[in-house]
Amino acid sequence: MEPAETTLNISSASTDWRGLALSNFGLSPFVLDGKLFASVEGFIQGIKFPEGDPRRDAAFLSSGWPAKHLGDTADRRGAYWGGARLPYGSADHHRLIERAIRARIAQSRGLQEALKSTADATLIHDTGAGADSPTTSLPASVFCRILTEIRADLLAGENR
Repeated sequence: MEPAETTLNISSASTDWRGLALSNFGLSPFVLDGKLFASVEGFIQGIKFPEGDPRRDAAFLSSGWPAKHLGDTADRRGAYWGGARLPYGSADHHRLIERAIRARIAQSRGLQEALKSTADATLIHDTGAGADSPTTSLPASVFCRILTEIRADLLAGENR
């Protein structure tokens, strides 16, 4: 008999410390393109605002629910980075968020080890809210794909 497949919920609602640690909500400072961010959630919410909007920097300096609530006030016309407007929810928007997630994990040995320790698990993202909202910045499937790819890269680096 084969063992049951293990899943790990990467979410602020996770019951596993690794899921909490790897969640975008956690206060987990990182630098991207020379700018300091308090959390991936703050980054995700902040880029919803055009450069110069005071809510942008407020989001960048926050984490968890305060960041999420700031993002709820955005009009979602685009994602703004480096003087460009990316179509909201586009592959380019998701690649930008992926760069932030990769930067956060690359800059934290603890997060790298936590992610590698999930090698036997399928990563899921279940916040308890049901299916993804049509206006979500980062669908659960995209988030889990990104983390799974980062994990594979980290594990492959150990085998070199």
